[in-house]
Amino acid sequence: MTTNVPGASYAAAGVDIEAGETAVRLMKEWVAKAQRPESVGGLGGFAGLFDASALTRYRRPLLASATDGVGTKVAIAQRLDIHDTVGRDLVAMVVDDLVVCGAEPLFMTDYICVGKVYPERVAALVKGIAEGCVLAGCALVGGETAEHPGLLGAEEYDVAGAATGVVEADALLGADRVRPGDVLVAMGASGLHSNGYSLVRHVLLHQAGWGLEREVPEFGRTLGEELLEPTRIYSLDCLALTEAVEVHAFAHVTGGGLANNLARVLPERVRAVVDRASWTPAPVFDVVGEVGRVAREELEKTLNMGVGMVAVLPPEAVDRSLALLAERGVPAWVLGEVHAEETAGGPGTVTLTGDHPR
Repeated sequence: MTTNVPGASYAAAGVDIEAGETAVRLMKEWVAKAQRPESVGGLGGFAGLFDASALTRYRRPLLASATDGVGTKVAIAQRLDIHDTVGRDLVAMVVDDLVVCGAEPLFMTDYICVGKVYPERVAALVKGIAEGCVLAGCALVGGETAEHPGLLGAEEYDVAGAATGVVEADALLGADRVRPGDVLVAMGASGLHSNGYSLVRHVLLHQAGWGLEREVPEFGRTLGEELLEPTRIYSLDCLALTEAVEVHAFAHVTGGGLANNLARVLPERVRAVVDRASWTPAPVFDVVGEVGRVAREELEKTLNMGVGMVAVLPPEAVDRSLALLAERGVPAWVLGEVHAEETAGGPGTVTLTGDHPR
């Protein structure tokens, strides 16, 4: 039996192999900029290679790994057709988790899933990831671009990444180092970073009906520009801090907000007290709260409220830490202190007191 129906093909099913190859060619120049001396080989292999002999300088190297994505912030990038900033967000979300334990990020891989391969768009995503890797001091050693027609719309995509770092075993940071009397030093966020966008989009885009092109006086720019502000990458700043002063712990403030993430690096029988009066959150946090009538408790457990990273330090390290971070262009201030908890046992707790200055 014969028919005039053309034979099936991968292209007819919606997968464009040639477009994928074009995307690889376009991204090569950006990947080349995100390398370290230990990087081996180039783009196009089945696996990324990293020379592990660099670890021989460690007495007892511990490898640290982290993986993350950007979340629904990609929906803003897609609507604005601006795709390089979310690549930087991706790197920040991954490497700033690594550095919490004191690990130096070594290399990263990415995964980009698209409904349809637009080579220039994929190259823009990789450009942002490569720029983020440069800011983080790690190598981009490989990745994967997958085309999933039928699963994603032609204009839709998602990104994820994983990174590996290393820390000397006796330099590992964490709750076991934290003591009553330690001081909390906050590092300012660049904006919303990459968490809580489901709430922000619901309030500003759906409830309020604002367009991304809307000029918002409180922001001094459009809503879209504010929402796409890249996440600050703290890894090199944190590593510089550990080289200069004694650091007991870091807390990366992501999903769950300041209190929940800070509690993750506290030992039993201590309480961290955070003073809201020590900083004024950026206007975007007030706008989301006021427009959506979102309770302060809900904002604080969803958004970073202007604090992207917290260092837990002994009191004698505070002045040098603040000076060093200022030299590096990172807004920083004393956020609060760690106290002995009166009740025995139980996990460390965080209490937020006072009100933000207006």
